[in-house]
Amino acid sequence: MASSSRVFGNFCRTLMAAAKTSAGKTPPATSTTAAGKGRSKGILKPQPISLALQKFVGTSEISRTDAVKKIWDYIKTNNLQNPANKKEINCDDKLKTIFAGKDKVGFLEIAKLLTFHFQKAS
Repeated sequence: MASSSRVFGNFCRTLMAAAKTSAGKTPPATSTTAAGKGRSKGILKPQPISLALQKFVGTSEISRTDAVKKIWDYIKTNNLQNPANKKEINCDDKLKTIFAGKDKVGFLEIAKLLTFHFQKAS
């Protein structure tokens, strides 16, 4: 602090005093918040889904990211990942309805196989 006072003189004390007084103030509230910002665009936008995915997820509309999250939660809770190859998922009957009847699916295929369940916006 002593070396900075030599370089900046009394300006440093003035800046520090201004910072201390403004630290106690809260900024004014804005109309857009971080939580609600951008939640309705792109892959984050809830879209209508197929009946098979509706039965799996439990809702009629969901965003792509939330659908993938729910599928991964299901895979993790039911221990469906292949222990020898973690990139591979062993599908049970419930997952086979979503993944076109496949017995095994690579984890990179999940998003590609879900595109058939999301209806295109017209």
